[in-house]
Formats: sequence, C-alpha cells, structure tokens
Amino acid sequence: MGSAGVRAENLKYAHDTLDQFHLAASRADAEIYFGLFTKDAVFLGTDATERWPIAEFIKFATPYYEAGTGWTYVKTERHINVSADGQHASFDELLDNKSYGLCRGTGVLRLVEGKWKIEQYHLTIPIPNEIAKNVVEQIRGLAP
Repeated sequence: MGSAGVRAENLKYAHDTLDQFHLAASRADAEIYFGLFTKDAVFLGTDATERWPIAEFIKFATPYYEAGTGWTYVKTERHINVSADGQHASFDELLDNKSYGLCRGTGVLRLVEGKWKIEQYHLTIPIPNEIAKNVVEQIRGLAP
C-alpha cells in the first residue's frame, strides 16, 4: 500500500479510536475506555486543577463507571493530523454535552503495537470572546 493509502488508513483508525473512546465513556465501559489510553497518558479536565496521570484519572473515574454513570460527549466536528512518520496524531474536536454544552477535546494519539492509543486528552469549554473578560473576572474572584 502506498503512503497515501497508509495515511488514509491511519486517519480512519484514529477516528475509530476516538469514536470508541466517546462511546465507551457514554456506556461507562471502563475496560474499553481506559484500554484506549497509553500507560503514560495524561487527562486534562476543564478545571485548571484537573491534570491527571492515567492512574489518578482511573481512580477518579472508577466510582462513576462502577455506578454505571458515564459521560456523553457527541462529536460534531473533528480534525486529525497524522505525523509524517505515522507514529503520532494530533486532533481537535468539537463536542456537545447535555450539561456543559459546546466543548472542545484536543490531544495526541500514539501508535502502540499497531493500535492508536490516547497519550493526552484535554477537555475544554470554549468561551466566546464576547464574554471572555467577564469569565476571567469570575475565575479571578474564586482565587484565594
């Protein structure tokens, strides 16, 4: 298969990995969900204090998953760029969530034993520029 074919295949598998990630989260399927992360992955949540190496993130999320409570983020748009060597891919996606509305996920995938794994995932809530200063003031108001 030529390089264009390999690139197309890599893109398809990268999309499939992220689709599985969101589906497993919505089903509270911890085995599939956490199995999609690299062993040294980091999950960055919406709060500035939420920087979890994967072991810590598993500890945080396990009680929710054991209770059958996952989280549902529906992809509305996604962009993936595969590195020239085909070993990494960066992505950004817009997601819809019932509680948080429009969200953005960004991150890095790494090819591990022929499968895409999430090396880093960062979930954010995009703030429209028109209200950004007001939000910043609210955040500053929370600081000790």
